[in-house]
Amino acid sequence: MFYLKRAGANRLPRGTIVLQGMRRPSSLEPGSRVALVAPAGPLRGEEDLRRAEDNVRELGWHPVVGQYVLARRAYLAGTDDERLSDFNAVARDPTIDAVWCLRGGYGTMRLLEGVDYEAWSRSPKPLIGYSDITALHAAIGARANLVTFHGPTARATLSEFSRASLECALRGADSCGTVSEARTLVSGRAVGRLVGGNLAMLAALAGTEFAPDYDSAILVVEDVGEPVYRLDRLLAQLRLSGALGRCAGVVFGAFTGVPKDDPAGGPDDLFDEVARALDVPCIAGAPVGHVDDQWTVPLGARAELDADAISLRVLGESEQD
Repeated sequence: MFYLKRAGANRLPRGTIVLQGMRRPSSLEPGSRVALVAPAGPLRGEEDLRRAEDNVRELGWHPVVGQYVLARRAYLAGTDDERLSDFNAVARDPTIDAVWCLRGGYGTMRLLEGVDYEAWSRSPKPLIGYSDITALHAAIGARANLVTFHGPTARATLSEFSRASLECALRGADSCGTVSEARTLVSGRAVGRLVGGNLAMLAALAGTEFAPDYDSAILVVEDVGEPVYRLDRLLAQLRLSGALGRCAGVVFGAFTGVPKDDPAGGPDDLFDEVARALDVPCIAGAPVGHVDDQWTVPLGARAELDADAISLRVLGESEQD
């Protein structure tokens, strides 16, 4: 049984930063300068970079390519110093209007202690990406008090759905909505700050100073390539750390690539078990994660989860406080 210990569930761990009224960066205008960086895994080659540059131009912006985006060191897009140099350079550059990560993979956790958070606070700008970029969303969101954008990576082939959601998010409109294909796990309505991203990365951050603040938040999670027992273990880590017990609602996104011979068949029973234990509004099957059609989720913004209507609505600026 997935057991949730309620005692002390609302107590924040030492060092947690309590966030109120997080800042949204300015909307992107035609001609905005969008930096392309690779803070995690390596690109497949120049074709990935060309596709990313085309995506930026097709959205009406101007691409600015980081110096080391085509570097490679085993499973990383260059050394830690190279990746961090690119990432901090664009954060400090006042002429850069947004930072769009080229891909996920692995590597952002290695950079967290060297990120120039003061630069993000001085010059707030959208940070876009998902999967391994979750670590940067969590750390920058807290330390710069800044809304960041869990959305497609720059090298992706953008579907019309994903492009529309991304554009809505970056102009401050509701980028989520109703999901007819999703299902209600626990009924009810919750309003709270959006938090989350890749489940494996969130579990890896648990217990560190870079873990996000889950207090009264709506947790949105996704993952790829994990067998069900490992998803169980990742969720157990968040439960034991006290994170799950502080959430006001949960949105399970896409959990793709579960092995076909997985003895559990799929994660649905696990999600049902977790939802019953949490007893907060919860849905499963939202378009978030490693899927062609994905929402861009403004992490740190306030949203309303209506589990009965199977909808997630990002609240407008006047509803944010």
